[in-house]
Amino acid sequence: MSSKPLAYILSTGMAVPKKVLTNHDLERMVETSDEWITERTGIKERHILEDGEVISTYAIEAGKACLSSAGVAPEEVDLIICATLTPDFLMPSLAILVQKGLKAERAGAFDLSATCSGFLYALAMANCVVAFKPSSKVLVIGAEALSRKTNWQDRSTCVLFGDGAGAVLVGRAQEGMNSGIIDFILGADGSNWELLTLKGGGSAFPPFDERLPKEDYYIKMQGREVFKVAVRMMEKVALELLERNNLNPEDIDLLIPHQANLRIIEYLRERLNLPKEKVMVNIHKYGNTSAASIPIALHEASLEGRLKRGDLVLMVSFGGGFTFAGVLMRW
Repeated sequence: MSSKPLAYILSTGMAVPKKVLTNHDLERMVETSDEWITERTGIKERHILEDGEVISTYAIEAGKACLSSAGVAPEEVDLIICATLTPDFLMPSLAILVQKGLKAERAGAFDLSATCSGFLYALAMANCVVAFKPSSKVLVIGAEALSRKTNWQDRSTCVLFGDGAGAVLVGRAQEGMNSGIIDFILGADGSNWELLTLKGGGSAFPPFDERLPKEDYYIKMQGREVFKVAVRMMEKVALELLERNNLNPEDIDLLIPHQANLRIIEYLRERLNLPKEKVMVNIHKYGNTSAASIPIALHEASLEGRLKRGDLVLMVSFGGGFTFAGVLMRW
């Protein structure tokens, strides 16, 4: 790909539910402990929807914050892409509800399903739209309500997931700017799909299908095997992006990995030989929010002053399927 950025991120935004579920709360729900969860995942708490809440509320809120930060009116948005595996409904899409909530009446809208890699897939799609039609402004939102797909009796998975939404607005890089998306990789490997599943509710096993055990209507994971796949995929995509752009790991100013497990993040940091200050970590506050994790982390990195104009940012992710993705950009 061209080293000259075509599209860049104009602004970021995020929104998470007010309800916080701590590790100590989970101690009263299943046989686990704060020490065990922290040691194995790095998670201390996560935000989850209250009864009666829906994730579209937070996707809309994140989108509003993003547009406000950029000074862009909803009617100026050309396309809305929502990365999610937990929309409010199968129809209409989450993106349609966001379009309605924002009153972005001229925007096209669709959902993208690539599990935890969904945001980076959607960001790559936004880059392509802007490259083809330079005047476009694309709102990309990662939003998940994984608490609604969590088996709260399964102590191996219920400690991991949280809810929330993160957003970015993508537009054309101005002439002479040294900011924007440089390159991306989108990949998949379906050979190990059974390691991480959410089988119930699709057309193979519709709701209330008695052929499927109740547990299969929630997220099921073979944790040790998923860990092996995750570290291999994230290292591969990070090194490939750097190599084909004639860069070394030490050139990275900030690594923003999918916030799935602190041990996975630490493994990747060590493989790239990066100091801790060059890696964005907020999993302790939110848990694994799937497609929302990277945009939430990106927004917080911006708020915390960890990004300055011209910084080289590498974002990498993996997700069930398995999918993997990476985006290299100048801030």
